[in-house]
Amino acid sequence: MQSSDSAGTQLHVAITGARGLIGSALAWRLTDEGHRVSALVRRTPQPGQIPWNPEAGILNPEHLEGVDAVVHLAGENVGARWTPAKKTRIRNSRVQGTRLLSETLARLRRPAAVLISASAVGIYGNRKEEVLDEHSPLGDPKEDFLAAVGQDWEAAADPARTAGIRVVHPRLGLVLSPAGGALGRMLPPFRLGLGGQFGSGSQWMSWIVIDDVVSALLHLLATHTAAGAGNVTSPKPVRNREFTQALGPLLSRPTPFPLPAAALRLTLGQMADSTLLGSARVLPRRLEATGFRFSYPDLEGALRHVLGKERGASFPA
Repeated sequence: MQSSDSAGTQLHVAITGARGLIGSALAWRLTDEGHRVSALVRRTPQPGQIPWNPEAGILNPEHLEGVDAVVHLAGENVGARWTPAKKTRIRNSRVQGTRLLSETLARLRRPAAVLISASAVGIYGNRKEEVLDEHSPLGDPKEDFLAAVGQDWEAAADPARTAGIRVVHPRLGLVLSPAGGALGRMLPPFRLGLGGQFGSGSQWMSWIVIDDVVSALLHLLATHTAAGAGNVTSPKPVRNREFTQALGPLLSRPTPFPLPAAALRLTLGQMADSTLLGSARVLPRRLEATGFRFSYPDLEGALRHVLGKERGASFPA
């Protein structure tokens, strides 16, 4: 971690979503740095794991006694057509889990010092050309589903805040990793030469490479002055067409086929407008103000890194 306060101190960190894209990478880094990690799991727990069931409100407080920090990353994947049932799962998976964790932590004799409870830049809604930071108004919850979910998601941590626990909401952008997430889904069609911009390609994408996500979470764990919401995105957002123009050449493939907005809406419905066609030009001003420095602030360097295409690299993507 980047704070001298925690240098040489072994922490016990509980993580939800520890098998996911971010959670697995974070757990590996924490373990590699000598910290103890306990994953919260819904299945039968293995030694060192903590059972919980957010839907049923089941979490034994004794399992969190003495834990130094909790990182809450679990949530239903938003990358599919939003049926009414899917939207309910997206919201409940975030709000119920956060509320259960925060209420449980608030009741402990020795609560964790910090709860890092994930959020997302979708909380700002579709803002077109507007430059957004943590002082910007949030999206209209009556008009934008992800804005409504984000606001309820962050508010669900209020019991922990009220109890004096330091609560941090990293508002995550599009996470770049070949192991999964949006980029993982993009790579197959791009490698076949079928990739292209979404709609007009003018919409802003707020992205961040997986390495910087993990480093930012470690930094937020260790930075005792960090609290509240902070954007965890590259300081250099790009338009969708710029993203396409950067990715295609790195894969040695043309990108001649734009995906029409009408086709995306027909296939994916409301999800297309909110995630693929929506625009969010988000800057991580609070994170940078705490002294965090990005390893991969530029898109081409980030893509080269995650695809194994860094200059001098000899292995294929």
